[in-house]
Amino acid sequence: MRKLTICMLLLLLCGGIHAQTAEADTIIGEEQVLPQPTDDQYRIVTNRFWDNWFVLGSVGYHAFFGDYGTVGDFGGKLSPDFNIGAGKWFTPGVGVKLQFGLGNSKGYSKEENWFTQGDQLFADDGTAYWKTKYKWWDLNANVMLNLSRLFKGYEGLRSDKLMNQFILSLGIGALHHYGIEAQRNEWSGHVELQYSRFFTKEKALSLDVKLYTTLYQTNFDGVTLKANGEKSKWWDLNAGVRLGLTYYFKRRGWERCLPAPAPVYIVNPAPVVVAGNDCPEYGSFVFYVFFPNNYSGRDDAPTVADAPVNAIDYLASGIFTQKKFKDGEAVAARLASGASLSHLATEDVPTRKAYECTAADGVNRGYEMSDSPLSLDMDVASLKDFNGKFGYYYAPIYDGNKTWYYRVDGETAAQTLLSEENYKETSSYALNAHKGLALVKEHMQAEPEADTYSFADVYAAIEGEGGVLGDCADKETVEAIRRILANGRILYVQAEGLATSQDNYTGEDAEKVGLERNRTLAYNRAYTVIKWLKGNENFSQVVGNNFSLNALTDPIVHVTDKSTRGLDAKLNRCVKVKIHYVIE
Repeated sequence: MRKLTICMLLLLLCGGIHAQTAEADTIIGEEQVLPQPTDDQYRIVTNRFWDNWFVLGSVGYHAFFGDYGTVGDFGGKLSPDFNIGAGKWFTPGVGVKLQFGLGNSKGYSKEENWFTQGDQLFADDGTAYWKTKYKWWDLNANVMLNLSRLFKGYEGLRSDKLMNQFILSLGIGALHHYGIEAQRNEWSGHVELQYSRFFTKEKALSLDVKLYTTLYQTNFDGVTLKANGEKSKWWDLNAGVRLGLTYYFKRRGWERCLPAPAPVYIVNPAPVVVAGNDCPEYGSFVFYVFFPNNYSGRDDAPTVADAPVNAIDYLASGIFTQKKFKDGEAVAARLASGASLSHLATEDVPTRKAYECTAADGVNRGYEMSDSPLSLDMDVASLKDFNGKFGYYYAPIYDGNKTWYYRVDGETAAQTLLSEENYKETSSYALNAHKGLALVKEHMQAEPEADTYSFADVYAAIEGEGGVLGDCADKETVEAIRRILANGRILYVQAEGLATSQDNYTGEDAEKVGLERNRTLAYNRAYTVIKWLKGNENFSQVVGNNFSLNALTDPIVHVTDKSTRGLDAKLNRCVKVKIHYVIE
């Protein structure tokens, strides 16, 4: 017995270990282990019996079709009815209702029976007939299918989605004829298609329009055998339309997860405690930040104290190298004489937030933020035109006989590229902008469980909209990110830097040196993005060890293109950022 007990304990222990390794995010309650909450639109937690009830009322008008439906005019078949009821939704898509209906049905008959009224009438062909009236009440039970939610999924609590819903009802009822001498009871069948319009996110009240058909036994109209000897048709029926209201009592919706008594959500490396009754929902999104060749922004320190240069702002709205010549008069003199500008002193130009910069400047702003390349021409006309607009002459980065036409890290400025053409950007794929997002998704590894946004969208959401971002970010996407930041809480931020295999070092241990150069660039790019996010107020509540700078074993992507300006090269000079959040 003791051996059996020990074996069972070992099996349970092994099972527990396996369960925790199979699930990345394990929820540990005070007394129980519960499933991870989800924002899956097709999953809900059913409520108790007294939740999700409703009452309804409607008035309608219908036409009766019996065995003598072709006798008399159509207007004589129309009559009103009214309907009240109550019901319950068990799930967002399936429910039941019990209804009581009262009304009458009018028609015609060639035979005098319990339901005929008035004097005998004659048709144009001499056929004798009577008007009929069938007074009834009907008690019926129906199964309801919310077609909108069954096809689209439950929209969630207090959601502005599915404000228009279509509901199909199928039921059976017990009908009683009154106002006649005989005792008449029979079965009825009910088919109804309902359109409901809600006017608030609470979805407490709906205006309903209903198309319905009620089927009756063949002798509803008192006819089982026609005057000419033919049998009565299979069904008599009412067909009509109703207008009504439905009021839904609290609790009206469904949660997507089970509340737990103060569970702990394990998020590596630090646990985060969330109140169990808030029933949080996990989510994540991904965005990429693309960098120029030989640039990471790590050592982007200003050369003058009052000229701050921010690497992320440079990628979003910076111009050229973000440098200018110190002595404008000296530049003007050399332009006039045709002398070289390469030995003139330069200094940093302060970067500005993208929302402060206007596209009307006529200057290409931001790396891969538009269809225009970042590099500017160093010809006389371009320099003078820019100076006339901004009051200074822009400057490239000089190192020996090399002229960089975009910003580079200080320690990489002396590196030699394959050709002089590679020092200048001549094309742009808008990889950092929303318009380039489709291209990014096409070439980068997919994240099925995460939304993918562009750098411009995320920058606009956390820094501010406006300026050049109007052409680079998508307003709807920006609002979606802002809703996450406003309603959710950031749990974990991961950044992975990438660099290409392109390198031209030819000295001793060239392959090893080139690899280390690019590994350093990959790491520094990720560090630059993490530093930016940590300094933003939207991420101020995220504890330091919940920022992860993933130092990949092999962050180098092999690129066969010899040009640093090709799509393959540009795609792999980037940082991939994944942000995990919870909405409580």
